[in-house]
Amino acid sequence: MRNYKIYLIRNGLTDGAIEGRYIGHTDEELNEEGRKQLTELVTTGYYPEVEAVFSSPLKRCIQTAEMIYPDKNPILIRELIECDFGDFEGMSADELVNEESFKEWLRGGSDARPPFGESNGEFSTRICNGFIKIVEGLLKSGTREVAIITHGGIIMSLLSAFGLPEAPLTDWRTPSGCGYTLSINASLWSRLRKLEVIDEIPYTIRDEADDDWFADGADFIWQDYEAEE
Repeated sequence: MRNYKIYLIRNGLTDGAIEGRYIGHTDEELNEEGRKQLTELVTTGYYPEVEAVFSSPLKRCIQTAEMIYPDKNPILIRELIECDFGDFEGMSADELVNEESFKEWLRGGSDARPPFGESNGEFSTRICNGFIKIVEGLLKSGTREVAIITHGGIIMSLLSAFGLPEAPLTDWRTPSGCGYTLSINASLWSRLRKLEVIDEIPYTIRDEADDDWFADGADFIWQDYEAEE
């Protein structure tokens, strides 16, 4: 059975991330530490080769894509932009701890939103629709392996919505410059809109035998999952 792979990768470090600030639509660039960290990851690890790279249009993601996949021109997808934090943009949790609107937002719910920002429901709908379009494009075109360079909050939200094994959003936290290998089985995706998270990237050792095992193993896992339905 034919499988497709998406490598979902978080952008490199920025000043705002290091300072613990809510940096959503703010167009920060990678800082020196972020570039140094990515250079080390590229040098000591292995990011799989891909046929295409999709990216958030914000600078920190474009720059990450250029460092990891310098031979690819990233396809910019607006739906991959981080959440619009509204009045919380650029602020830290410590600075907002006494704000009632911040407390309401942290309580959650699809209608919860920062003042003048994006609600949880709006954010989820936007990014999930964008991701679905990418997956459907792969299935239609026959493109087998792509990378998506986006933001930490988006990775957590997408995997909590579509990922197997199923896990809470916070379980999908990932360090800057790192991410996950996703295996998409066309049949299961079309029926349940689910995909399998099979590994973390970058890989520490390039092992083609392991790559073949993941591809074959995914079929067995999908068969087991389908048998339980």
